Amino acid sequence: MRRPIPLTALLPRLLVLLLALLCPRPVRAEPPEPERASLRLRYGLSVRQGQQVDVGPGLTYKGVTPNDGALTLTGWAAGPVGHHLGVQLDLQRESFDLKDASVRVTGGSLTRGSVGPRGRLFLGPVRLEVGAGYGFAQLPLFGGFSSAPVLQRGVRHAALVSGRVAVSLPADFQLEARGELPLTLSAHAAGGLEATSTGYVVGAALLHPVVQRGAWTGTLLLDVQQAHDTMTLEATGLRSEQRLRRIGLALEVSWRDDARASRPVEGPTQGFVPMRVVDAETGAPLAGARVRVPSMRTPGASEELVTDAQGQVRALLPSGAQSARVSVEGYEEVTEQATVSGTGENAPVQIRLRKKAPPTGSLKVKVVQGRGGAPLPDVRISAGAVEARTDVKGEALLEGLAPGPVAVSATAQGFRAAEEAAVVVEGQSSELVVVLSQERKGELATLLGQVRSARSGQPLVATVSIPQAKVRSRTDKAGSFTARVRGGTYRITLSAPGYRPQTKTVTVRDGEQAIFNVDLFPRAR
Repeated sequence: MRRPIPLTALLPRLLVLLLALLCPRPVRAEPPEPERASLRLRYGLSVRQGQQVDVGPGLTYKGVTPNDGALTLTGWAAGPVGHHLGVQLDLQRESFDLKDASVRVTGGSLTRGSVGPRGRLFLGPVRLEVGAGYGFAQLPLFGGFSSAPVLQRGVRHAALVSGRVAVSLPADFQLEARGELPLTLSAHAAGGLEATSTGYVVGAALLHPVVQRGAWTGTLLLDVQQAHDTMTLEATGLRSEQRLRRIGLALEVSWRDDARASRPVEGPTQGFVPMRVVDAETGAPLAGARVRVPSMRTPGASEELVTDAQGQVRALLPSGAQSARVSVEGYEEVTEQATVSGTGENAPVQIRLRKKAPPTGSLKVKVVQGRGGAPLPDVRISAGAVEARTDVKGEALLEGLAPGPVAVSATAQGFRAAEEAAVVVEGQSSELVVVLSQERKGELATLLGQVRSARSGQPLVATVSIPQAKVRSRTDKAGSFTARVRGGTYRITLSAPGYRPQTKTVTVRDGEQAIFNVDLFPRAR
């Protein structure tokens, strides 16, 4: 017979289904407002499963226990610091019953608690919280097996690291995920026996406000939690392990003391201005843009807001003409003006940012003729896509070059083309001198090179064949060769015993000199 699905396994699936039904609604999720203090009371039942391994009789147990309660008290500091820093106190009571069929064998209650500072950060509709502090937990151990098992509580003291993520959803719903990890400082069983202990706690909740009175808000939560703990006695090797699933309803009362809660009812002097920051060229939203606007809390000061994934932010501004300074990395900073009517929701403002121009430098090139150094005018100078021609002084300025190494070519009628390397420095003008030599008509071109072994780097005695020029010669002991040919394109084949031949194609003009080295690879055996 198929076993029924437990409620603890079914509830997460119901939460996912509920979110899928809510998300398609065309209602924009509002970011969570920062509260100054909150009190959360939770009541439910727990499903416990565990075992104890000992040199004597072992013990395995599982079951459902009601009267599982918890209290969480959180407070945040006043002023700007309170927006991010606070303190939290957690207390939990777990009922425990060990039964044989319907007969109660042993039982009692186990407690957990923690206290410590917390920090929070708001990213649009997402709130992140991180906490650290002291954690205390009682864990189930059993003794007295001579007659019947007796609950004996183990104790764990730990440095507790915790985290929480809250995401605002449509229709005023909110999804919460949390977890905590104890770093054990000390642990012991009944009688002070030393022990080691590990564990973790993860949980989730679906929240929805049910009542709001001024700055006070009451929120109802559907809460699930899973805990896993182990404890091992160092002296006897006894090991106890439990897995605990909790399901319950909770009520959270929070107090918010911010600009929205204190908004005057009569004679409004402030209003909300929706802003959207986009790329000026593509219109794509810019997430993470910083929008600095006048502060409603501190007159004369300003506060910074951050756009969400859609490039949107909602600012509460005083009535009248106001300015917003917008900046994001890689874009030019912009100050946008907006007129706030003070009637609640104002017309949306779209802010367009342009990308910063890439950093560039310039290169001053001077072209001279041969050794005499006479300047050459009307020489074509090019570096990538940038071109210029030299003036009567033989000088040309190449601007808008990207910083770094650049190849500069110079060509002029009646002169051999030349190519030089230069380095462009951002925001500076570098200088380069290029020397051009006249072409000598009818003079043979020279091909120079060296043949080496690709494996050892040693020179090889190889055969050099240039069929188009009817040249066939051998390299000397240093692997070097020289050939004189007329201007044109040639295929040069180089071969040596025991090595794979290699063919190169080279184009030369009369009077030019081409130098190239060739590494031959040994034939495969």
